[in-house]
Amino acid sequence: MAVSTFLREAELRLLRCTLPAAASQPPPPLPPPVHPLGPVAASALAAVELGDYAAALASAAPHILHAHASTESADVSPAQFYADLAAAVDAFLQGDVGGAADEGLECRCALVLSAAVAALLAFTQQNVTGPPGKYSPFPFSTSSLDERWYSDPGGKWDAWASDHLVASFGSHVHGRFSLLQFIVFAEILFTSMMSLDSSGFRSVLWWLCRVSMSQQNILDELSSSLFDQVQVYKNKILTHFGDLEKVSSYWSSSLCDGEGSSLVSAAYIEAGIAEYKYGRVDASRLHLDSAQEACGIHLSLTGILGFRRVHQVDAKSQMVLVAKTTERELKGAQSDVMDLRYTRSSVPAESDGFCDILRTPRLAQNGNKSSGESMTCASTQISLTPIQQAVVLAECLHVSRRSRNDEMSGWEMAPYIEAIDSQDESYFVVKSLGDVLRIRWESTRSRTKQRALLMMENLIEDVGKECPVASQRAKLVFGVHMPSLPALRKEYGQLLISCGILGVALEVFKDLELWDNLIYCYQLSGKLADAVSLINARLSVTPNDPRLWCSLGDATNNDDHYRKALEVSSNKSARALRSLARSAYNRNDFYTSKTLWESALALNSLFPDAWFAYGTAAWKDKDLEKAVDAFTRAVQIDPENGEAWNNIACLHMIRGKSQGAVQAFREAVKLKRNSWEVWDNYSKVALDTGNIRLTLEAVKMVLTLSFNKRCNVDLLDKVMTTLEEQATNLGDTEEAESIGKTSDDKNKDTMQSSQLLGIVGDILKKIVGSEATCPEIWGLYARWSKSKGSLMECSQDLVKQIRSLQGSGVWHDKKKFTKFSQASLQLCKVYMEISSTTENRQELLLAEMHLKSSLKQASDFQDTEEYRALDDCLVELQDLIGRTTVGKNRSRDRNLTVGCMCEGSVQCRGEWREPLQSSSHKVSSCGRHGFSFGRPSRGTAAANLAYARQDVAHALTVHAGWDQYGVLLAGGFYVVCQYITV
Repeated sequence: MAVSTFLREAELRLLRCTLPAAASQPPPPLPPPVHPLGPVAASALAAVELGDYAAALASAAPHILHAHASTESADVSPAQFYADLAAAVDAFLQGDVGGAADEGLECRCALVLSAAVAALLAFTQQNVTGPPGKYSPFPFSTSSLDERWYSDPGGKWDAWASDHLVASFGSHVHGRFSLLQFIVFAEILFTSMMSLDSSGFRSVLWWLCRVSMSQQNILDELSSSLFDQVQVYKNKILTHFGDLEKVSSYWSSSLCDGEGSSLVSAAYIEAGIAEYKYGRVDASRLHLDSAQEACGIHLSLTGILGFRRVHQVDAKSQMVLVAKTTERELKGAQSDVMDLRYTRSSVPAESDGFCDILRTPRLAQNGNKSSGESMTCASTQISLTPIQQAVVLAECLHVSRRSRNDEMSGWEMAPYIEAIDSQDESYFVVKSLGDVLRIRWESTRSRTKQRALLMMENLIEDVGKECPVASQRAKLVFGVHMPSLPALRKEYGQLLISCGILGVALEVFKDLELWDNLIYCYQLSGKLADAVSLINARLSVTPNDPRLWCSLGDATNNDDHYRKALEVSSNKSARALRSLARSAYNRNDFYTSKTLWESALALNSLFPDAWFAYGTAAWKDKDLEKAVDAFTRAVQIDPENGEAWNNIACLHMIRGKSQGAVQAFREAVKLKRNSWEVWDNYSKVALDTGNIRLTLEAVKMVLTLSFNKRCNVDLLDKVMTTLEEQATNLGDTEEAESIGKTSDDKNKDTMQSSQLLGIVGDILKKIVGSEATCPEIWGLYARWSKSKGSLMECSQDLVKQIRSLQGSGVWHDKKKFTKFSQASLQLCKVYMEISSTTENRQELLLAEMHLKSSLKQASDFQDTEEYRALDDCLVELQDLIGRTTVGKNRSRDRNLTVGCMCEGSVQCRGEWREPLQSSSHKVSSCGRHGFSFGRPSRGTAAANLAYARQDVAHALTVHAGWDQYGVLLAGGFYVVCQYITV
């Protein structure tokens, strides 16, 4: 449809009511079309610009309701009234046919648009910006409606508007709001205009998006249906107003200097705030970047030496905001300068006496580090236009959402807050939101909490003052995420509770009708019965309020009250369904709980806690597919839900999907970095995917977080097995790899394996350094030492493992004996390797001694495989000792002389006191201590080894000469060797 210049100008003038004034004065308004409704439309439009929203509605009412017969009916219900109103608006917009139809349509559209904007801004004035105005309870006043209102002391019409929002969006109004009918009326008018050709007046989409966001801001939960609406409107807004050329072509010469950029920036800011509201951090980031580009600013953070406290002596690094602006800076119109300067911060002065923490750090100039040197404010050098200030606040909100919820997040937001606080000129809502953010930050610190409380009291007081007027407060009201007055007063009540002022907090929550918070206050003061009595008293007045029934159910823990809430809400109360689902879960009725959660989420799917609880119930009900879907939806709504990420990963582990589990755990450990349980699960799936390095990093985190008390021995065993196999493969395929790989490739593989072994060693050292070390850890440590080539350390670690396994139970417990025998066999094999390397029999004899002692004590397990393995190892050792002895005798020099270890000491009381002599060698021995011997290298000999008791001196007899017998003392054992010359 062709649109006249008047309607296009009307759209722009109405948008200007909520946007910063342009640098130059706009041209005078065009005269209205020659039509009976022309002056009426112009009057309503002018009233909106002046902030007289009641007058704008009053001028539009007689014409829009001309055909609305139900306005004069005394018995019409609110639902029927507004249904007829929608039909009347449609009929009004389609009024003229032929003749001056175009001019009449332009005037009707302008009149309806003005009335809709006036209703929305009136609602905003009463519930967000202030000051409170005098409005009829109905969107426009007629005699019959006023009489009906005053005859309805219970507020049936506003109650209907609240119920209408619940039925439409599945969420309750959060607190007590006034003029709820106004926002319903505005939505009806805007929707009726959309039924026409919306390409003729594109700004209606923008206003509809603002209506949807206003509705979302007054609800206690995120609404999925509102989210869908906002996404549709937002995308169309950016299509029409996200490009400067399109904005310029739509309004052409009506735009002032720089006004097109301001419109584009505002569109992107509001789009970013909408995404922020629904937790879509990445999408919000993209829109805010576009807003910065459109308004010619680039924000960054840096560190500068400065002073945070009044009496601070040495300068410390302070985080400050740096704003780089283009040469084309937008200046406010002269008519707005006084309005900007009038707005003041509710923050007390620096010398408020509450604390010595400065609101804005003083920065040291020229590198001076003393508080006595010249200083400057952190943000005085940043002079920002109103739209740029809105971008800064939106960036601050984005920082709060993207960062972790801890003390550091407040300090990351501080530079943005301080930049706004340092501005000489700011709009009311911009300065107010800056104060709100400062209050939220300072209320988390004990040293500034008292100042935060005073700031909140001043802010609420400023909202109720007459100045600035409504038209000035409407500037950028949709460009900043300013909380509603009930939400602001709720924060005030919560701040009072944190300061221990329960009495005032009770009155605040009672006035706002926030029953859940009221119950919490009564619980803190030990007066829960008073809360129940108060809710019952309210139910006697409004028995069909589902919120009251749900609150009563919370206070009394009675499911019947939740069922009553469902009844009075016609099964539209998502909160009641959630409460019943939790109750069923607590009774271990997981199937019923799962079903109730499905019903609740069908009403409102944008509730992350509900999706998480639904997934938990489905998991308990062994419905793993639905559980995965539920946890996935939870992280889509709230990407920072670390528990949900962990559960997704665990479910993937159960279903054997290791790759998906690794991806989920990667997100979980970002958000739950201090949970050793999450890291432990992460290490398991990382090993399943073959990522040894990631596995070991996760194991190290488990040890760190559990103070070296938690260790998965089986997982470390698998890691060591994998590394041992890799080392074996590298050695076995060396020749093949030399053909297919370069030396660099081989060196890389070897270096990587060495690095992984080093990490394993660090982990094992941390474990064995703790107080409680299990035998398996010593076994792993021995394997690690062997992999590093240290056989002696390996044997020592195996001895420690055997000692930790020894005890009274090992000789009577089959499981313990199995572990003991395995460790013993490993020790004996290591001793054999050491002996073959050093050509020393001492380790063999130690192994022999250990095996003999073990077999003697393990008589209960003679029929087991483990016992037979130990016995076979003993036989192998005996054979090896004999061959080693023969080899050593044959290799000795003929003139070798060996003496007794006591070297003939008088304390020696052996049977053989005289050394044996021969022509070729000399052997000294004392029998009791034993003697080492050698023999000439003549002929061949076979060794027959026999074990003797420790007291073997009486068994030794010299027959044909010294070389027939010998005695060797090693490790407490006497070995008798008889040599037969062949």
